[in-house]
Amino acid sequence: MNDNDAQDGERTVTIITGRVWRSKNGRPEGVHVMLVAPDDDSAVRRALESLAAEGYAEAELDQIGDMQGEPDDEPHLSAYQGALEGEVSIITFDAPE
Repeated sequence: MNDNDAQDGERTVTIITGRVWRSKNGRPEGVHVMLVAPDDDSAVRRALESLAAEGYAEAELDQIGDMQGEPDDEPHLSAYQGALEGEVSIITFDAPE
């Protein structure tokens, strides 16, 4: 069993937080990326590839960790479910100045 396998057989969702920019000199947006990956390196690589595919020119990823259960509120609940289904779920929001 690897670190991303939950005790009850469910896959563990990884969350990565940071900031993204649509253009090099653009305004930053906060980002939460949720996905299932075998290790942190794979998670970061998939997150960056998905962000680039969505048109983000730059990304600064600050933290990575495993979700401890299902979130209570949207949009994180839907993103969590998408991650369990194999998607890379991206949530963006206004970054604090």
